[in-house]
Amino acid sequence: MIKHRSVAVALVLLQLLAVVQGQPFPNYHANFVDLEEQAAELKWWQTGAFYQIYPRSFKDSNGDGVGDLNGISERLSYLKELGITATWLSPIFTSPMADFGYDIANFTEIASIFGTMADFENLMKVAKQLNIKIILDFVPNHSSDECEWFKRSAAGDPEFKDFYVWHPGRMVNGTRHPPSNWISVFRGSAWQWHEGRQEYYLHQFVQKQPDLNYRNPKVREAMNNVLRFWLGKGVSGFRIDAVPHVFEMAPDSQNQYRDEPRNDWDNDPEDYGYLQHIYTVDQPETIDLVYSWRAVLDEFQRKNGGEERILMAETYSPIDIVMQYYGNATAEGAQLPFNFLLISELTNSSNAGEYASTVKKWLKHMTKGRTANWVLGNHDKPRVGSRLGRDRIDMLNILIATLPGASVTYQGEELGMTDVWISWKDTVDPSACNTNPSIYEQFSRDPERTPFQWSDATDAGFSNASKTWLPIGEDYRQINVNLEETQPLSHLNVYKQLWKLRKQAKTMQRGDTDVKALSGAVLGVKRYLKNDVTFVTVLNIYDGVATVNLQQSFSDLPAQLQVVLVTERSKVKVGDLINSTSVQLQPKDSLVLQSTSSYFAYATNGEIRHLPVLGIYLWLAQVALYLTHR
Repeated sequence: MIKHRSVAVALVLLQLLAVVQGQPFPNYHANFVDLEEQAAELKWWQTGAFYQIYPRSFKDSNGDGVGDLNGISERLSYLKELGITATWLSPIFTSPMADFGYDIANFTEIASIFGTMADFENLMKVAKQLNIKIILDFVPNHSSDECEWFKRSAAGDPEFKDFYVWHPGRMVNGTRHPPSNWISVFRGSAWQWHEGRQEYYLHQFVQKQPDLNYRNPKVREAMNNVLRFWLGKGVSGFRIDAVPHVFEMAPDSQNQYRDEPRNDWDNDPEDYGYLQHIYTVDQPETIDLVYSWRAVLDEFQRKNGGEERILMAETYSPIDIVMQYYGNATAEGAQLPFNFLLISELTNSSNAGEYASTVKKWLKHMTKGRTANWVLGNHDKPRVGSRLGRDRIDMLNILIATLPGASVTYQGEELGMTDVWISWKDTVDPSACNTNPSIYEQFSRDPERTPFQWSDATDAGFSNASKTWLPIGEDYRQINVNLEETQPLSHLNVYKQLWKLRKQAKTMQRGDTDVKALSGAVLGVKRYLKNDVTFVTVLNIYDGVATVNLQQSFSDLPAQLQVVLVTERSKVKVGDLINSTSVQLQPKDSLVLQSTSSYFAYATNGEIRHLPVLGIYLWLAQVALYLTHR
């Protein structure tokens, strides 16, 4: 009788344990949270899923063929479904659109093509309801030549006279020449003669984008006020455009600029690659300028409270320079200097060793205490499916979601959208239009900027216009949100599952990282955390079937691992147990695995935590024995 009673008590206790496991917020959670973990609470951006919206191409609400703010507001709930933390918007400010918004005529007005300030304020209201943060594009290097500042500078207004970089030019044998041989990113001389002022102005991008003069304190304060204005509107931070170009070398004592040396590998004197840009990018003053912008954000937070506002810096500089943007021992910089290594270093033929080296390069150079980030694409680079292969889309989305830190997704990458061929007749990108029909495709960014594919309806559900600003991709009937939502292992649903896992698993948010090439074809990423589950991501980069022994490469793995995420290429299913010594991957297959049986999972404060299963059963056995003896 006593024996039966003890067994019954043990069963009751096990049932109680199962009930507790099903409760999302058991009251006993405080017993399992140590003070050190409480003190190290992560900030909202440190494991954030960031999503870039290119407003012209996201959603058109008024039928003019161009996306707008109301279109973004209508579809912002889609980002919530994806699990997105924050979205940064390419420029939405008043502009003649010579470079599609990156030529700003008024830094504190909304371009009419995108809507009104009231539309922006409504977007902020919708975003707040959805708990999605809004990041704006900050374009500090230049304005439009239609900006009031430039007009007054060109007219010699004393207040604005030195707002831009002006120079009378060089006189050679009685003939006036540009001040230096500097070349624009968009081809040709970076100097443009202004008849009204009778001087050249610098433009590192198109002629309608004159460079601001940051050696003038008035310019710095004017741009600080731009940041303050939008912070006052409730934005959570800024993505800083073209950071390395903001400063150029100052003229010498004779007011002359030095010529830049040429590159032997480029024989086109109009091409940006013709010169080594040692005087026009990555000048030392630029780093301090970013620090000063961070100080503006921190000052705003001190005065107004709320969560931390962030800077995301766009720079393709050498990694030692990029790391300086984080800050130093005395000043804070950008929380997230963009990590473009996955874009700039990986090719369609890269092997697992090269993938591992690229990932570890950032982690190795990053100072302890900083936050990593991973970027696969943006509006300036070919889409990942076109660059690295359509059959690697899931693999690469899985990689950036299971690495530590934050990640940035360019709109459409979660669907598997790829570049769209654009004819010379339909080309609108100034980078391409400044060339000719025989070479424009090398320079055009239009293919990655085409409208978002919502459905198989007219204009892919993006618009109901007779013509959209760029052509719609021909594959929109096979690749669109509506269709992929119905397919369990579509690119879209794999992406959603990824971020659900990421947000639930403490190891994915806080865990250490070990990245290795398990073979020439297979990349492995281990994420581990004391007293928590371990995750292993395995990616087969090549076309052959691959079998790997994870225990040979990673320590402290159990004999079996459980499958927690698969793609349509996988033969195993979620929930399957597989031997860690013999994991088989199909061609271009990707799996996320986790350790099993060592821990009992329970939820507390919305976070998945784990306790040793053995300890729980020992405790139950002790209770049963105690009751038996009684």
